[in-house]
Amino acid sequence: MREPAVYIMASKRNGTLYTGVTSDIGRRAYEHREGLMPGFTKRYGCKLLVWYEFYDLMTDAIDREKQIKGGSRNDKLRLIEELNPQWNDLWETLA
Repeated sequence: MREPAVYIMASKRNGTLYTGVTSDIGRRAYEHREGLMPGFTKRYGCKLLVWYEFYDLMTDAIDREKQIKGGSRNDKLRLIEELNPQWNDLWETLA
């Protein structure tokens, strides 16, 4: 699945959150899940894909990522709860 997307990974429900952007959400979520990417998500165990949005243009996805990162934690929690109130791992829904 190759199209621009913004996503949020979590360590657990209400745990540590990471917001990112990618052109291949399936691959990127897999890399986070398996700890293949050094850095923040590996260090804090952010392995659950709990929220995502697709975009037609990468520039729009990057703008949205910046907006989300600039928002409060409560804003991020609200996004997750609206789409995924059970905090299920959405990675399996991408197939």
